[in-house]
Amino acid sequence: MGTTSTGESVGTASSGGAGESSTSGTGGGGTSTGGGGGGDGVTAGTGGGGDSTACTRELLKSTIDAYFEALAAHDPSTLPLADSVKFTENGKALTLGQEGLWKTAGALKYAHSALDTETCSSASQAVVPDGSMDIPVALRLKLQGREITEIETIAVRPGDYKVSGQNFASNTGAIIASGDTVKWEEPVPESERNSRDELVGWMNKYYWMFPRGVCNTVSNCKRIENGGGSFTCSAGASCDPGQPGSGSPALNPRLIFADVETGIGVGFTMFMGNTDMHMFKMYGGQVYGVSAILGAASSSGWE
Repeated sequence: MGTTSTGESVGTASSGGAGESSTSGTGGGGTSTGGGGGGDGVTAGTGGGGDSTACTRELLKSTIDAYFEALAAHDPSTLPLADSVKFTENGKALTLGQEGLWKTAGALKYAHSALDTETCSSASQAVVPDGSMDIPVALRLKLQGREITEIETIAVRPGDYKVSGQNFASNTGAIIASGDTVKWEEPVPESERNSRDELVGWMNKYYWMFPRGVCNTVSNCKRIENGGGSFTCSAGASCDPGQPGSGSPALNPRLIFADVETGIGVGFTMFMGNTDMHMFKMYGGQVYGVSAILGAASSSGWE
């Protein structure tokens, strides 16, 4: 958790056509324009509550650490797995410990995580060696009764993310550097914290009204995609003052989490043939950074 290293960049940051976009907002004072999501907006989590009464930040942190240690050892036997645990990599259900990154991963280089004790879920964006090459990795863990019931991963290898048919290069160095610039895991002072509903509402509006629904981003907010791009958060989009309503969302917000203590909101969707984990950092009603991990997939594997 929070491990850092200089790492090895995969490719270079793209300067070309944007992938998905966010936008700087208008006004809003000390709260997110997303509010509670409104209309048909999603609620946070995976349904069923997640045994929040027994869930702590310490439990979620230690489980993330244990996962990455087991991954590097290529041995999941040390993990507290439920009998019914489901594991996916890039939208495909695989055998845990025997397929995908579990066969090739090295020791964790870096990770920042959101801890949602209300749903007993965590979301991490990480840099992990895949053989001799460092790659962006997204990890979602869900616990029930202190056991892991769901493991969702996105492992982005070269060519796994395309924009308008062109490869969009990853930049693991930029993911690592964002830990210092965005300060993902730094607790937000209580006077500046946004509520859970505000964090969930911001992410919900982003997806429902994309690309015109991301508001309240500061002027120097950057958005990275697998570390690449380093777009301004206002690039190619606008801020609609309205709220999500009835009808079909522009992007279906499958899951949304919130970590009120650190001001991190997390959303999961499908975007242009990619399974997608988005993270943003908010405090004082303003968004200071957005990071997406995306990998080619026909579905998320969780619909």
